Amino acid sequence: MALKRSSSMKTQLVDAIQLQEVELEEEINTSSNNNTPPEVPEDPEAPKAKAQTELKCYTVEDAVESIGFGRFHILLFVIMGSANIVEAMEIMLLAVVSPEIRCEWHLEDWQVALVSTMVFFGFMICGVLCGYIADRYGRWKVVFGGFIWASYFSLLTSFSPSYGWFIFLRCMVGCGVAGTSQGFVLKTEFIPAKCRAYLLPLASIFWMLGSMLIIILGMTVVPTMGWRWMIRFSIIPSIILIGLFMFIPESARFQVSAGNVQGAMSTLNWIAKMNGVSLPEGELREPEVTERGNATTLISPAFRRTSLLLWYSWFVASFSYYGSVLSSSELLEKNLLCITDADPEHQIKHNQEDALCYCIPFNMADYQTLLISCLGEVALIPLNIGMLNIFGRKPSLAILQVLSAFFFLLVNICTTMLGFTVLLFLLRSVVSMNFNVVYIYTAEVYPTAVRSIGMGFCTSFSRIGGMIAPFIAQVLMSRSVILAVSPFATACLICAVGVAFLPIETRGRALLQDA
Repeated sequence: MALKRSSSMKTQLVDAIQLQEVELEEEINTSSNNNTPPEVPEDPEAPKAKAQTELKCYTVEDAVESIGFGRFHILLFVIMGSANIVEAMEIMLLAVVSPEIRCEWHLEDWQVALVSTMVFFGFMICGVLCGYIADRYGRWKVVFGGFIWASYFSLLTSFSPSYGWFIFLRCMVGCGVAGTSQGFVLKTEFIPAKCRAYLLPLASIFWMLGSMLIIILGMTVVPTMGWRWMIRFSIIPSIILIGLFMFIPESARFQVSAGNVQGAMSTLNWIAKMNGVSLPEGELREPEVTERGNATTLISPAFRRTSLLLWYSWFVASFSYYGSVLSSSELLEKNLLCITDADPEHQIKHNQEDALCYCIPFNMADYQTLLISCLGEVALIPLNIGMLNIFGRKPSLAILQVLSAFFFLLVNICTTMLGFTVLLFLLRSVVSMNFNVVYIYTAEVYPTAVRSIGMGFCTSFSRIGGMIAPFIAQVLMSRSVILAVSPFATACLICAVGVAFLPIETRGRALLQDA
């Protein structure tokens, strides 16, 4: 019985095996007829590898760092640096033209000071507006529009029939300069982190060239053709720059924040091709930032202390810089210096109460002193770069503010004309380096979503300092040199203390995309 049952089970097992073989042969035949390979079991690791390939992506920061420094950045540095030439010429023009308009319209000290104040007033009003527009609609449009606006109203200034028209048109020029200043943000967003501390301070070279160019125009054009033709010649660089600016693309960081990923890819591909490198593997992916240009972000808990301290730092940077520029021209124009070896011409002290003369033009020696002091803006650039890389942004700011206060106080001492020239050289060096550092720190500390409006607010506060500086450097200076330089020195010392409380050090840090 058991043997019979065992034989039956073996028969069933053989039948089942034969049935499976028949089914397998039919499946193979069907696959052959359909020209499809037989189904192969899937590797369990394949889906994971496929998912990793699909998820491989990079950000704009990764792309900028991968592209590195190359031919595009040289083009960017030259063209955007030339924007500093235009801005410097428009601002420094005030120091050169002041004696001429004082003479033509018989102006008092406060009226001459009001000219500079109105330029900075226009800058202050339009600074925040330009920052908002740049964050909402793009940096390129604002900078390009600023060039055209500033050039147009600067040309109109040369036809001013009266003092009132002159200050109104210079105020309009200040609005245009506020737009061109957004070029610093556009430039910063293309530069790799490791290069920013080297390239951005070198922009002072172009500012110095602009300052020297307007002084040279003053030396050559004003004595023969007058100040109006000097202004007309001064807009030629702006016209040239409008054409060159077409070679600069919109910021890729702004494009991705606005959701224009395709536009950012085109920009980055063009830059990579120009530099002879390739973009990282994968796909450019960054979320769209909907809250762009939101000013409340600047006073949110994450940025409140930074913003408040930066606003004061920018106020002091402008206050001390333009204080040094206007003080030097005022001291030279009215011979208010305590010079131990003064020539007969510089021994006469001019002041308006004595009514010696409304017309006190610069002589050649005065222009030469201004030219030498301009060189101070670039002579110590290697020191500026070294400080930024060794000490960082915050300690550099503090050191430069203390040095600025020290050199301002030295202006009151009696020295030779050579000694005064060296002192002006050093003073212009440290206040210029301070402006460089605060520009760099501001562009690095704010995220892309509010970088332009953050810069706009900071430059607006700086122009408040620029508005006050003329009344101290050009009005109070006639009463007392020590009373005039003391506010500049005090503001610098207070700022040096405040810088220590900035919560963020940006040296070597990647630029943030969103708050």
